[in-house]
Amino acid sequence: MIFKYIQKKIIKNAFNSKKKLNFTANKIYKKNRKNMSVLVNKDSRVIVQGFTGNEGTFHATQMIEYGTNVVGGVTPGKGGSEHLGKPVFNTVAEAVEKAGANVSIIFVPPAFAADAVMEAAEAGIKVIVCITEGIPVADMVKVKAYIADKDCRLIGPNCPGIITSEEAKIGIMPGFVFKKGKVGIVSKSGTLTYEAADQVVRAGYGVSTAIGIGGDPIIGTTTKEALELFINDPETEAVVMIGEIGGSLEAEAARWYKQSGSKKPVVGFIAGQTAPKGRTMGHAGAIVGGAEDTAQAKMAIMRENGINVVDSPAEIGAMVAKVLG
Repeated sequence: MIFKYIQKKIIKNAFNSKKKLNFTANKIYKKNRKNMSVLVNKDSRVIVQGFTGNEGTFHATQMIEYGTNVVGGVTPGKGGSEHLGKPVFNTVAEAVEKAGANVSIIFVPPAFAADAVMEAAEAGIKVIVCITEGIPVADMVKVKAYIADKDCRLIGPNCPGIITSEEAKIGIMPGFVFKKGKVGIVSKSGTLTYEAADQVVRAGYGVSTAIGIGGDPIIGTTTKEALELFINDPETEAVVMIGEIGGSLEAEAARWYKQSGSKKPVVGFIAGQTAPKGRTMGHAGAIVGGAEDTAQAKMAIMRENGINVVDSPAEIGAMVAKVLG
Protein backbone atom coordinates (compact mmCIF):
# COMPACT_ATOMS: atom_id res chain seq x y z
CA MET A 1 0.00 0.00 0.00
CA ILE A 2 2.80 2.40 0.94
CA PHE A 3 4.85 1.61 -2.14
CA LYS A 4 1.82 1.97 -4.43
CA TYR A 5 1.07 5.36 -2.92
CA ILE A 6 4.58 6.71 -3.33
CA GLN A 7 4.90 5.22 -6.81
CA LYS A 8 1.64 6.84 -7.90
CA LYS A 9 2.69 10.25 -6.58
CA ILE A 10 6.13 10.07 -8.16
CA ILE A 11 4.83 8.97 -11.56
CA LYS A 12 2.07 11.57 -11.56
CA ASN A 13 4.33 14.45 -10.61
CA ALA A 14 7.65 13.35 -12.09
CA PHE A 15 9.55 15.73 -14.29
CA ASN A 16 10.76 14.93 -17.78
CA SER A 17 14.23 14.00 -16.61
CA LYS A 18 15.01 12.33 -13.29
CA LYS A 19 18.69 12.97 -13.96
CA LYS A 20 18.03 16.71 -14.12
CA LEU A 21 16.24 16.54 -10.77
CA ASN A 22 19.02 14.67 -8.99
CA PHE A 23 21.68 16.82 -10.65
CA THR A 24 20.09 19.96 -9.19
CA ALA A 25 20.05 18.56 -5.65
CA ASN A 26 23.55 17.10 -5.88
CA LYS A 27 25.00 20.31 -7.30
CA ILE A 28 23.64 22.42 -4.43
CA TYR A 29 24.59 19.80 -1.82
CA LYS A 30 28.20 19.54 -3.04
CA LYS A 31 28.50 23.34 -3.19
CA ASN A 32 27.40 23.71 0.44
CA ARG A 33 28.90 20.52 1.90
CA LYS A 34 32.36 22.03 2.39
CA ASN A 35 30.83 24.63 4.74
CA MET A 36 28.78 22.18 6.77
CA SER A 37 29.59 21.43 10.39
CA VAL A 38 27.62 18.20 10.78
CA LEU A 39 24.97 17.63 8.09
CA VAL A 40 23.35 21.09 8.12
CA ASN A 41 24.33 24.75 8.25
CA LYS A 42 23.14 28.24 7.28
CA ASP A 43 23.31 27.36 3.58
CA SER A 44 21.10 24.26 3.84
CA ARG A 45 17.97 24.71 1.74
CA VAL A 46 15.14 23.36 3.88
CA ILE A 47 11.59 22.39 3.02
CA VAL A 48 8.81 21.35 5.39
CA GLN A 49 6.63 18.37 4.48
CA GLY A 50 3.24 18.96 6.04
CA PHE A 51 3.98 22.68 5.78
CA THR A 52 0.46 24.06 6.16
CA GLY A 53 -0.68 21.83 9.03
CA ASN A 54 -0.73 23.02 12.63
CA GLU A 55 2.54 21.36 13.65
CA GLY A 56 4.30 22.24 10.42
CA THR A 57 3.20 25.87 10.66
CA PHE A 58 4.18 26.28 14.32
CA HIS A 59 7.64 24.77 14.04
CA ALA A 60 8.40 26.22 10.60
CA THR A 61 7.73 29.65 12.06
CA GLN A 62 10.26 29.01 14.84
CA MET A 63 12.78 27.61 12.39
CA ILE A 64 12.52 30.71 10.21
CA GLU A 65 12.83 32.99 13.24
CA TYR A 66 16.00 31.12 14.26
CA GLY A 67 17.51 31.94 10.88
CA THR A 68 17.08 28.59 9.15
CA ASN A 69 17.06 28.88 5.36
CA VAL A 70 13.54 27.54 4.78
CA VAL A 71 12.87 27.73 1.04
CA GLY A 72 9.31 26.41 1.04
CA GLY A 73 7.10 23.50 1.96
CA VAL A 74 5.06 20.64 0.59
CA THR A 75 1.33 20.09 0.96
CA PRO A 76 -0.30 18.04 -1.84
CA GLY A 77 -3.11 19.97 -3.48
CA LYS A 78 -1.92 23.38 -2.28
CA GLY A 79 0.93 23.83 -4.74
CA GLY A 80 1.25 27.33 -6.18
CA SER A 81 0.11 29.07 -3.01
CA GLU A 82 2.18 30.76 -0.29
CA HIS A 83 2.45 30.04 3.42
CA LEU A 84 4.51 32.00 5.95
CA GLY A 85 5.82 33.96 2.99
CA LYS A 86 7.27 30.82 1.39
CA PRO A 87 6.13 28.88 -1.69
CA VAL A 88 4.06 25.72 -1.30
CA PHE A 89 4.70 22.78 -3.64
CA ASN A 90 2.60 19.72 -4.40
CA THR A 91 5.57 17.34 -4.29
CA VAL A 92 9.08 17.15 -2.91
CA ALA A 93 10.37 16.65 -6.44
CA GLU A 94 8.91 20.00 -7.42
CA ALA A 95 10.54 21.64 -4.38
CA VAL A 96 13.92 20.20 -5.36
CA GLU A 97 13.64 21.41 -8.94
CA LYS A 98 12.20 24.87 -8.28
CA ALA A 99 13.67 25.78 -4.88
CA GLY A 100 16.87 23.71 -4.84
CA ALA A 101 15.84 21.96 -1.61
CA ASN A 102 18.40 19.54 -0.13
CA VAL A 103 17.05 19.11 3.42
CA SER A 104 13.52 18.16 4.45
CA ILE A 105 11.72 18.03 7.78
CA ILE A 106 8.58 15.93 8.06
CA PHE A 107 5.49 16.87 10.08
CA VAL A 108 3.13 14.28 8.62
CA PRO A 109 0.69 12.00 10.53
CA PRO A 110 2.00 8.49 11.33
CA ALA A 111 -0.09 6.74 8.67
CA PHE A 112 1.53 8.78 5.88
CA ALA A 113 4.98 9.55 7.32
CA ALA A 114 6.70 6.55 5.73
CA ASP A 115 5.47 7.66 2.31
CA ALA A 116 6.80 11.15 3.02
CA VAL A 117 10.27 9.83 3.87
CA MET A 118 10.40 7.71 0.72
CA GLU A 119 9.16 10.55 -1.44
CA ALA A 120 11.93 12.81 -0.10
CA ALA A 121 14.57 10.14 -0.69
CA GLU A 122 13.33 9.51 -4.23
CA ALA A 123 13.40 13.23 -5.03
CA GLY A 124 17.08 13.57 -4.11
CA ILE A 125 16.86 15.16 -0.63
CA LYS A 126 20.15 14.57 1.19
CA VAL A 127 19.13 15.02 4.84
CA ILE A 128 15.65 13.89 5.86
CA VAL A 129 14.45 14.68 9.38
CA CYS A 130 11.30 12.86 10.48
CA ILE A 131 9.73 14.26 13.65
CA THR A 132 6.61 12.06 13.54
CA GLU A 133 5.93 9.80 16.52
CA GLY A 134 3.99 6.54 16.32
CA ILE A 135 4.98 5.31 12.86
CA PRO A 136 4.25 1.55 12.68
CA VAL A 137 7.38 -0.60 12.92
CA ALA A 138 6.33 -2.46 9.76
CA ASP A 139 6.34 0.84 7.86
CA MET A 140 9.83 1.69 9.13
CA VAL A 141 11.13 -1.72 8.03
CA LYS A 142 10.03 -0.83 4.49
CA VAL A 143 11.49 2.67 4.74
CA LYS A 144 14.84 1.33 5.94
CA ALA A 145 15.03 -1.05 2.99
CA TYR A 146 13.84 1.60 0.52
CA ILE A 147 16.46 4.21 1.42
CA ALA A 148 19.34 1.72 1.77
CA ASP A 149 20.61 2.44 -1.73
CA LYS A 150 19.64 6.11 -1.80
CA ASP A 151 22.15 8.94 -1.36
CA CYS A 152 20.49 10.37 1.74
CA ARG A 153 20.57 10.33 5.53
CA LEU A 154 17.45 9.89 7.66
CA ILE A 155 17.29 11.33 11.18
CA GLY A 156 14.46 9.94 13.28
CA PRO A 157 11.60 9.22 13.37
CA ASN A 158 10.19 10.23 16.75
CA CYS A 159 13.03 12.68 17.29
CA PRO A 160 13.60 16.39 18.05
CA GLY A 161 15.68 16.89 14.89
CA ILE A 162 19.08 18.46 14.32
CA ILE A 163 20.49 21.90 15.04
CA THR A 164 23.76 23.57 14.12
CA SER A 165 23.97 26.37 16.65
CA GLU A 166 23.12 29.86 15.38
CA GLU A 167 22.89 28.58 11.80
CA ALA A 168 20.10 26.08 11.20
CA LYS A 169 17.38 24.53 13.36
CA ILE A 170 15.64 21.63 11.63
CA GLY A 171 13.35 20.31 14.31
CA ILE A 172 11.48 21.17 17.48
CA MET A 173 14.39 22.12 19.73
CA PRO A 174 14.21 25.36 21.75
CA GLY A 175 16.70 27.38 19.73
CA PHE A 176 17.62 29.85 22.47
CA VAL A 177 19.37 27.07 24.43
CA PHE A 178 21.94 26.41 21.71
CA LYS A 179 24.94 28.73 21.46
CA LYS A 180 27.79 28.23 19.05
CA GLY A 181 30.71 26.20 20.37
CA LYS A 182 32.81 23.08 20.00
CA VAL A 183 30.85 20.27 21.68
CA GLY A 184 28.70 17.90 19.63
CA ILE A 185 25.65 16.16 21.10
CA VAL A 186 24.00 12.90 20.02
CA SER A 187 20.99 11.80 22.01
CA LYS A 188 18.01 9.47 21.98
CA SER A 189 16.14 11.83 24.27
CA GLY A 190 14.86 15.22 23.20
CA THR A 191 14.59 16.65 26.71
CA LEU A 192 18.08 15.48 27.69
CA THR A 193 19.44 17.01 24.48
CA TYR A 194 18.26 20.41 25.65
CA GLU A 195 19.52 19.79 29.19
CA ALA A 196 22.97 18.78 27.93
CA ALA A 197 23.14 21.79 25.61
CA ASP A 198 22.23 24.16 28.44
CA GLN A 199 24.92 22.70 30.70
CA VAL A 200 27.57 22.78 27.97
CA VAL A 201 26.76 26.42 27.19
CA ARG A 202 26.84 27.36 30.88
CA ALA A 203 30.22 25.65 31.16
CA GLY A 204 31.47 28.07 28.51
CA TYR A 205 31.95 25.71 25.58
CA GLY A 206 28.81 25.88 23.45
CA VAL A 207 27.46 23.40 20.93
CA SER A 208 28.63 22.74 17.36
CA THR A 209 25.74 20.53 16.29
CA ALA A 210 23.18 18.48 18.23
CA ILE A 211 21.48 15.44 16.69
CA GLY A 212 18.40 13.90 18.29
CA ILE A 213 18.34 10.45 16.71
CA GLY A 214 14.98 9.35 18.14
CA GLY A 215 13.96 6.50 20.40
CA ASP A 216 11.99 4.14 18.14
CA PRO A 217 13.09 0.52 17.59
CA ILE A 218 13.99 1.30 13.95
CA ILE A 219 15.61 4.65 13.18
CA GLY A 220 17.65 6.15 10.38
CA THR A 221 20.89 7.47 11.89
CA THR A 222 22.26 5.37 14.76
CA THR A 223 24.29 6.50 17.77
CA LYS A 224 27.46 5.09 16.23
CA GLU A 225 26.87 6.86 12.90
CA ALA A 226 26.23 10.20 14.62
CA LEU A 227 29.27 9.76 16.86
CA GLU A 228 31.40 9.03 13.80
CA LEU A 229 30.23 12.27 12.18
CA PHE A 230 31.34 14.24 15.24
CA ILE A 231 34.65 12.43 15.59
CA ASN A 232 35.44 13.33 11.96
CA ASP A 233 34.23 16.94 12.29
CA PRO A 234 37.11 19.41 12.79
CA GLU A 235 34.78 21.95 14.45
CA THR A 236 33.83 19.51 17.22
CA GLU A 237 36.37 19.00 20.01
CA ALA A 238 34.30 16.81 22.34
CA VAL A 239 31.07 14.82 22.15
CA VAL A 240 28.22 14.22 24.57
CA MET A 241 26.53 10.86 23.92
CA ILE A 242 23.19 10.32 25.65
CA GLY A 243 21.46 6.96 25.48
CA GLU A 244 18.83 5.00 27.31
CA ILE A 245 17.87 1.43 28.16
CA GLY A 246 16.93 -0.91 25.33
CA GLY A 247 18.79 -2.00 22.23
CA SER A 248 22.52 -2.08 21.56
CA LEU A 249 23.18 1.27 19.86
CA GLU A 250 25.27 2.73 22.66
CA ALA A 251 27.39 -0.41 23.06
CA GLU A 252 28.07 -0.48 19.31
CA ALA A 253 29.05 3.19 19.36
CA ALA A 254 31.35 2.71 22.36
CA ARG A 255 33.15 -0.24 20.77
CA TRP A 256 33.55 1.64 17.50
CA TYR A 257 34.98 4.62 19.40
CA LYS A 258 37.69 2.49 21.01
CA GLN A 259 38.53 0.80 17.71
CA SER A 260 38.79 4.18 15.97
CA GLY A 261 41.67 5.19 18.21
CA SER A 262 40.25 8.72 18.44
CA LYS A 263 41.58 10.98 21.19
CA LYS A 264 38.56 13.28 20.97
CA PRO A 265 36.86 12.97 24.40
CA VAL A 266 33.34 11.59 24.69
CA VAL A 267 31.07 12.13 27.70
CA GLY A 268 28.33 9.55 28.13
CA PHE A 269 25.08 9.15 30.05
CA ILE A 270 22.42 6.42 30.02
CA ALA A 271 18.85 7.18 31.12
CA GLY A 272 16.58 4.61 32.76
CA GLN A 273 18.85 3.40 35.54
CA THR A 274 15.88 2.60 37.79
CA ALA A 275 13.53 1.24 35.12
CA PRO A 276 12.17 -2.26 35.92
CA LYS A 277 12.98 -5.07 33.49
CA GLY A 278 10.40 -5.56 30.75
CA ARG A 279 8.87 -2.11 31.18
CA THR A 280 8.93 0.37 28.31
CA MET A 281 10.32 3.73 29.40
CA GLY A 282 9.34 6.77 27.35
CA HIS A 283 10.37 5.69 23.88
CA ALA A 284 9.08 2.64 22.03
CA GLY A 285 12.62 1.25 21.83
CA ALA A 286 13.41 1.79 25.51
CA ILE A 287 12.75 -1.66 26.89
CA VAL A 288 15.24 -4.07 28.42
CA GLY A 289 15.36 -7.23 26.32
CA GLY A 290 18.78 -8.65 27.12
CA ALA A 291 21.73 -8.50 29.49
CA GLU A 292 23.38 -5.61 27.64
CA ASP A 293 20.16 -3.58 27.43
CA THR A 294 20.21 -2.34 31.03
CA ALA A 295 21.57 1.08 31.93
CA GLN A 296 24.20 -0.44 34.20
CA ALA A 297 25.49 -2.80 31.50
CA LYS A 298 25.65 -0.04 28.91
CA MET A 299 27.48 2.28 31.29
CA ALA A 300 30.03 -0.45 32.04
CA ILE A 301 30.63 -1.10 28.32
CA MET A 302 31.04 2.61 27.67
CA ARG A 303 33.60 2.97 30.47
CA GLU A 304 35.51 -0.07 29.21
CA ASN A 305 35.79 1.58 25.81
CA GLY A 306 37.15 4.91 26.98
CA ILE A 307 34.00 7.00 27.36
CA ASN A 308 33.72 9.36 30.34
CA VAL A 309 30.44 8.19 31.86
CA VAL A 310 28.45 10.25 34.36
CA ASP A 311 25.83 8.78 36.69
CA SER A 312 23.50 11.76 36.54
CA PRO A 313 22.53 14.17 33.73
CA ALA A 314 23.31 17.00 36.17
CA GLU A 315 27.00 16.09 35.85
CA ILE A 316 27.28 16.42 32.06
CA GLY A 317 28.47 20.04 31.98
CA ALA A 318 31.08 19.52 34.70
CA MET A 319 32.46 16.43 32.95
CA VAL A 320 32.70 18.30 29.63
CA ALA A 321 34.67 21.03 31.37
CA LYS A 322 36.92 18.40 32.95
CA VAL A 323 37.75 16.51 29.72
CA LEU A 324 38.38 19.74 27.82
CA GLY A 325 40.58 21.08 30.58
